[in-house]
Amino acid sequence: MRAVLQRTAFASVKVDGNITGSIQKGLLVLMGVEDADSVEDIEWLSSKIVNLRIFDDENGVMNLSVKDVDGDILLVSQFTLHASTKKGNRPSYIKASKPDIAVPMYEKMITQLEKDLGKKIMTGVFGADMKVELLNDGPVTIMIDTKNKE
Repeated sequence: MRAVLQRTAFASVKVDGNITGSIQKGLLVLMGVEDADSVEDIEWLSSKIVNLRIFDDENGVMNLSVKDVDGDILLVSQFTLHASTKKGNRPSYIKASKPDIAVPMYEKMITQLEKDLGKKIMTGVFGADMKVELLNDGPVTIMIDTKNKE
């Protein structure tokens, strides 16, 4: 499972011109699923997202988590995070899970994030043509791969 976290001052996602999710201070999380992902990956990644200390404390030091600052999370499915660009100029998405695997994993991630954060999270619409708007705060952008826990 791969995720790109972006610290936000504002983020929203639209489908067919309608806003499906919108947040102010918090994290926009783009998430891609591969077939080898498990519930353990969801639990680990959710905990990492909610507890990662990338928000400024009173001294301007990144020492607080999204949970500490009562921030929000906007989760957007993003199969292109598993793009392979090794050969040629057209990315291959062979490692990205098909919807029959990815949708249940995405839904489990929503549930896990809500449990770990202690409140409802906002989402896009799985598989839809989404327009994502973001005001990246910092900018702070972090990439996480559950298969490469550094």
